[in-house]
Amino acid sequence: MYLDHLLLRQFRNYERVEMNFEQQVNVFLGENAQGKTNILEAIYVLALAKSHRTSKDKELISWGAEFSKIEGQFTKQRGPLNMELILSLKGKKGKINGLEQKKLSEYIGAANVVMFAPEDLNLVKGSPQIRRRFLDMELGQISNVYLHHLALFHKVLLQRNHLLKALQIGKGSKEMLDVLTDQMIVLAAEVTIRRFAFVKRLQKWAEPIHHDISRGKEKLEIRYIPSTNVLEEMDLSKIKDEFYRTYEEKKQKEIQRGVTLFGPHRDDLGFVVNERDVQTFGSQGQQRTTALAVKLAEIELIYSEIGEYPILLLDDVLSELDDYRQSHLLHTIQGRVQTFVTTTSVEGIDDQILKKAAVFHVSEGTIDH
Repeated sequence: MYLDHLLLRQFRNYERVEMNFEQQVNVFLGENAQGKTNILEAIYVLALAKSHRTSKDKELISWGAEFSKIEGQFTKQRGPLNMELILSLKGKKGKINGLEQKKLSEYIGAANVVMFAPEDLNLVKGSPQIRRRFLDMELGQISNVYLHHLALFHKVLLQRNHLLKALQIGKGSKEMLDVLTDQMIVLAAEVTIRRFAFVKRLQKWAEPIHHDISRGKEKLEIRYIPSTNVLEEMDLSKIKDEFYRTYEEKKQKEIQRGVTLFGPHRDDLGFVVNERDVQTFGSQGQQRTTALAVKLAEIELIYSEIGEYPILLLDDVLSELDDYRQSHLLHTIQGRVQTFVTTTSVEGIDDQILKKAAVFHVSEGTIDH
């Protein structure tokens, strides 16, 4: 899969910009705060209809404009793919090959991208929310069904939390709480069982990659950590049974606190190296190796699922990696994965890769090639 052409209108600090890309490496070179990251963000948003930097779409629209538009022309094994995303204060509209998609869950997944930015190094040591977002974004790219169930789950969760807040002050209906709980548990079980399966597949790819990067000294294990006593070997009905048991156990506490205390929105991921929790006991080097292994595993996992490599976006991350990890990253992807790199200097980039790269110079929202 390759992105051949990108057109931005009123996106961040770009009024209008149009670019053609090389199939291997494209480098955006310039000082900080000039708009390099905005280009990679636009590619990410075009594919996933969400930013990796903000949850507020209005921040993506140029100051004073009413909408932002991103268009991309891709080459896939099955032929050309044209994608268009319009962001406005009223919402988002996505088109695939000129046809508007009724749901964003039907739009997402047409093009696949993997982003690796400095904040992704926080995947290991950051908050559980970061790891849940990682799960949702990556799993959502390869499963429309997962995205659908996740969206419905969050909708019911919001209603349930509103009701729990009402019950907290003596209002609302406990019968209605049972109804919403039934709906939530059905959806929560679907989300959970798919997350377990995804983490198992991610582990399969990440373990040998991590072993290689650590020069054979370390073994990585990725664990899904639920907020209830559900287990990977449970089927859907047993997961639901466990959720109902948890509901009965926590019902009064939920009403007292006015919030849902169990479910996928409270789950986490754990990373264990040589049987030690990397988040708590790992060195910074081990945490970075783990994050890098997971990102490279994502690429292989997506390839194994859809038969094409995703596009890789490296946002100012090369400077955060030492020479060994950087070399491992660049040589792993070389010739297989179309890569977009932002950097303030080309000094750290392998000469052989630079020879084949298209270099774009970015300054104050203008791009020269």
